[in-house]
Amino acid sequence: MKIAVLGAGLMGKEAARDLVHSGGVKVVALADINLKRVERICTQLDSPILTGHQLDASDFDELVSFIGDYDVVINALFYSFNVTIADAAIEAGVHCVDLGGHIGHVTDKVLERGNAAKAQGVTLIPDLGVAPGMINILAGYGVSKLDQVQSIKLFVGGIPLRPEPPFEYNHVFSMEGVFDHYTDPALIIRNGEKQSIASLSEIERVYFDQFGPLEAFHTSGGTSTLSHSYPKLNTLEYKTIRYPGHAEKFQLLVDLNLTRNDYSLNIHGQQISPREVLLKVLDPIVDLKDKDDAVLLRVIVAGISAGKSTTHTYEMATLKDRRNNVTAMARSTANTISVVAQMVAAGEITKRGVYPPEQIVPGESYIKAMGKRGVHITETTSQ
Repeated sequence: MKIAVLGAGLMGKEAARDLVHSGGVKVVALADINLKRVERICTQLDSPILTGHQLDASDFDELVSFIGDYDVVINALFYSFNVTIADAAIEAGVHCVDLGGHIGHVTDKVLERGNAAKAQGVTLIPDLGVAPGMINILAGYGVSKLDQVQSIKLFVGGIPLRPEPPFEYNHVFSMEGVFDHYTDPALIIRNGEKQSIASLSEIERVYFDQFGPLEAFHTSGGTSTLSHSYPKLNTLEYKTIRYPGHAEKFQLLVDLNLTRNDYSLNIHGQQISPREVLLKVLDPIVDLKDKDDAVLLRVIVAGISAGKSTTHTYEMATLKDRRNNVTAMARSTANTISVVAQMVAAGEITKRGVYPPEQIVPGESYIKAMGKRGVHITETTSQ
């Protein structure tokens, strides 16, 4: 297997780390416009099968030429590159996976390339992070075990292991993205009908082993492609997990219009965005830095199997890898995209075209592969 990783950020680095320690992978290329960053990662990972390259992903011809030498491309760049890299992969005749991006309907645009990808004999799978990504794979696995699916409920949260005020939260991605998820409405299915519901609403208590009481609430973007894959669901909901009191505190910021990206004020003759000011204020306060984090996940898929009401529940609690100084979120995300890329390269995934994770990734194999990497997902079934 020859696999190229585009992007030398945290996720690209950790995907490369997994690839160089995976037996079937013979060649790994890490490419980014920042060659110094690439070289630094190559030195840290110190693998004979890893090479570093400088690549300008905005140069389409250069991109097509580079990726054409590999079996699969892992796109770990910013989501704004997803459509371009999907087009380049199709032109080069190379399989491609990405971390997703529902802002601006980016994933929808990638999915529209299905016929072109099929004609070229390649497989593209977007949305391979945690949420979307891992939750889609597990939801699809649960659905495959039912004769009729009725309900999918999703709970996911990246939280600090030791919460600190004021928000008992530290970000592992962009706070700008957090603001969007808290401000935009959440799309759900309730009583068989698609509807929008306010984010930060319908707070409920949830519990995980070794954690005290937590809270979960609606946020936008989490249901991703599941409503399209399973349009006849009676219930589809996604809730974000945080420590108790978090939603109420952020609700005040939302109510004060401090998180809106379409709102500004004229102060002393200058247009000021409250959101940009708040981001600058919050960023150093909620930066995870070197603190420990955890990713908690619960996917509940319910329906009918052999004439009986059946529920399949998938649960995960992953902690930071202190030995390699890899956050829990990076472990969960980068391992997911690396595992699926290897499934495609090895021929375990053979469907050609563009598919969301729930429609194409084999759940049982995925769970086993993640377990080998210390990301343990448990399954329970009740009737």
